[in-house]
Amino acid sequence: MPAEPSRGDTPRTPFQNPVAGFGVTFKAMFKKRLTEQYPEEKKLTAPRFHGRHQLNRHPDGLEKCVGCELCAWACPADAIYVEGADNTDEERYSPGERYGRVYQINYLRCILCGLCVEACPTRALTMTNDYELANTTRASLIYTKEELLAGLDDRMVDTPHAIFPGMTEQDYYRGLVTGAAPGTVQQTAVSKGAAPQEGASDFGPEEPASRKVAGK
Repeated sequence: MPAEPSRGDTPRTPFQNPVAGFGVTFKAMFKKRLTEQYPEEKKLTAPRFHGRHQLNRHPDGLEKCVGCELCAWACPADAIYVEGADNTDEERYSPGERYGRVYQINYLRCILCGLCVEACPTRALTMTNDYELANTTRASLIYTKEELLAGLDDRMVDTPHAIFPGMTEQDYYRGLVTGAAPGTVQQTAVSKGAAPQEGASDFGPEEPASRKVAGK
C-alpha cells in the first residue's frame, strides 16, 4: 500500500508537478555558462591521465625497452606490435641482451587502459598527458618506435652506442648510470640501411607489421 503523507507534507496537485519541473529550468537559464575555448585554451589534465604512450630511455640515452613483448600480450585490444632483436657490441640499443627493433601502437584500437604499462618489467613504457590523437588518415594513427621514443637531453647520446664502461644491465636499473660517459659517440648502425618504420595498415595475419616494416 502507498505510504500515507506525513502531517507536515502538503500534497501536490497534478498541476503543480510540471510547474516544479519548469522551475528547475528557469533557475538554470540565468546561471553563467561555462564554455571551454578549446583548442585555443587547452584544459589541464590530471597528473595520472592516460594519454599517448612514450618509450623511455636510460639517462645515457640507451633504450629501456628489451623487446620482451609483455605489453603486446597484456593489451586487451591487440593494439601493440613488438619485434625484438639481439644487441651486439657494434650496435647496441639497450643495456640488456635484446631491444625492441620494431614497436608500433595502433591508436585506432587502443583503449588507453594502461595495462601495457603495468605489464612492462623495465618501466620502458609509460603514458603521457598528450590526448590530441586525432588525424586525417588511418595510417597516421599507427605510431612507430620513432614517434613513441622519448627525446634526448644534454646528458644523453642517441642510440646505438656502447654501454657505460664498467656498468652492467643491473646497474642501469639500480639508477647508478646518471648520464653518458665522456667520449660516448653514436655507433654506425650495421643493419640500419632500411628506411624508417612505417605503420602497417593492420596487425592481422594478412598483413603483419613485420612484413611491411622489415620489407619481408
